[in-house]
Amino acid sequence: MLIATDAVLAMRCPECGKMDVHNFSRFAFPRGKAVSISCSCGATKLEVIKNRSGYLLKLACMVCETGHLHEIPGKTLWSGEVTRLSCQETDLVVGNVGPVSKISEMMTSHDQELETFFGEIGCESYFHNSRIMFEVLSRLHDIADAGGLYCQCGNHKIEVDIFPDRLELHCKNCDSINIVYAETEEDLTVIQQVESIELARHGFKCLDSLANAGKLKKTRRKRNET
Repeated sequence: MLIATDAVLAMRCPECGKMDVHNFSRFAFPRGKAVSISCSCGATKLEVIKNRSGYLLKLACMVCETGHLHEIPGKTLWSGEVTRLSCQETDLVVGNVGPVSKISEMMTSHDQELETFFGEIGCESYFHNSRIMFEVLSRLHDIADAGGLYCQCGNHKIEVDIFPDRLELHCKNCDSINIVYAETEEDLTVIQQVESIELARHGFKCLDSLANAGKLKKTRRKRNET
């Protein structure tokens, strides 16, 4: 029987937002001592303590910006399957530990494209909240892949303009616009709760306009200023 002794951790940094993959060896964790796994920017992502029952993982969560403790049996961690590390407040997955082949499969092409995009524009200096922007862009990509992004005029090729605090979805066929905010936790919650985004023919609206009517005026001013 082949016993797994190595794995990788794929986890986004809560400080700089970068996705890194780290080697994760079962021989690197002496019992009772904390071992830190850090981002290339220097921020600590994960602390691991080996005990009698398995491993205690303390992760720095980029979703709720607090720390979470996960106690995982060694048999589970080294099973050859992927162990998901999630935010205990929202249940969103913030990291994965497992065999390199399976972790690689989970790092989807659109996630890699977003990584390149964020690196090219320098996300820390441009976006009001780079983590929220990344999550909103990722969710929008999923909606589009499922055919849920379209205009009432029949156009499914919607252009996306990216600003520091929002996305502007634009239909070139009828010149309609839909605003998707990407600045706060509330903005992220809004797009996570929808399965489709329909632009109004020749219209202008916000994804959350019914709940946040006051934001429409703010957006019109920013569009003129940007």
